[in-house]
Amino acid sequence: MRDFRWPPPPDGGPRTYGPGPSAPRTGRPALPEPATELVTTPHGMRLERLTTGAGDPVTVFAHGFATGIGATRPLGSAVNGRKVFFQFRGHGRSDPPGGPVTYSDLARDLRAMADLSSATRAVGASLGAGALAHLLTESPERFERVVFFLPAVLDEPRTTVARDRLTALVEAVRSGEVSAVADAVSAETPPAVRNTPAGWAYLRQRIDQLMRDGLASELAGLAEQAAVADRADLSAVTAKALVIGSAGDDLHPASVAERLAAALPGAELHVYDRPGILWTERADLRDRISTFLNG
Repeated sequence: MRDFRWPPPPDGGPRTYGPGPSAPRTGRPALPEPATELVTTPHGMRLERLTTGAGDPVTVFAHGFATGIGATRPLGSAVNGRKVFFQFRGHGRSDPPGGPVTYSDLARDLRAMADLSSATRAVGASLGAGALAHLLTESPERFERVVFFLPAVLDEPRTTVARDRLTALVEAVRSGEVSAVADAVSAETPPAVRNTPAGWAYLRQRIDQLMRDGLASELAGLAEQAAVADRADLSAVTAKALVIGSAGDDLHPASVAERLAAALPGAELHVYDRPGILWTERADLRDRISTFLNG
C-alpha cells in the first residue's frame, strides 16, 4: 500500500511514493488573504480587522478557536451589506492577551468590533458563538439578528475530548514542529476528504497560518471555562436567532446547540445529521445563513 508524504506537499498533493500519479494536483482553492488592518479598540487591545461589502446592514463575524478571518469569510459570502471580520486577541496579528483569557474578554473584543462598525447583526462560530452568547447575557438588546454556528460551549465547560484536542493544538503550535501541528489539525477534516487534494490543501493552509501567526498559549485556559454563568440569562435576548449544530461532532456537540436554542426566545434551530458541514453542506449552509440574515 502506498502512503502519503507528511506534512502535505506544497503543490496541494497528495503525492505518493513509488509508481503512480505524481504530478501536482490542485485542491479547493483557498480564499485569498486580502490586506487587513489593525484597529485599536476602546479597551486598548489592537485587533486585526477585514471589512468587505458596502452599505447596511452591517454584520460582524467572530471566529473559532485557533482559526480566524479566513474561516469565517465563507459564512458571509452571500450576506448583504457590509461585513466585518476580525481576529480575537491571541490570534493572527491581533495583540497577545498578556494574561489569562476569559469569555468576558472575548465578548469585549466582539463588542468593540461591533460598536466601531455600528453592526446590528452578528455571526459567532464555535469559540465566537460562546463570546456572542456571553455578550448577549450582558447586553440582550445589542443585536437585531444573530447566528450561532457550531456552538462549542454554553454554561458547562467543554468535554474532556474537546479539552484534550485544544490543549494538544496549543502545545503543538508552541513546539514549532510542523508535523505536530499537522497531527493536531488533521482531525478537522472529515475522513472522506483526508488524503484528497482538497484535504491536503486545507491542511497546508491551516499549518501555514498557525506557523506564521502562532497561537497565544494563554488561550488554552478557555477549554476549562463555560461561556455563560447561567443560560437562563439569555431569556431576555431580543434578537432573532439562528442556531446551527451538527450531530457527531466531538468539538461541537449537538446538545450544546439544542440547549442554546432552547434558552433563546423563539430561536430557530437546525442540526445537520453529520459533522464536517463546511465540506459536505457548504451550499446549504451558505443559503441558510444568508436567507436568515437577509430576511
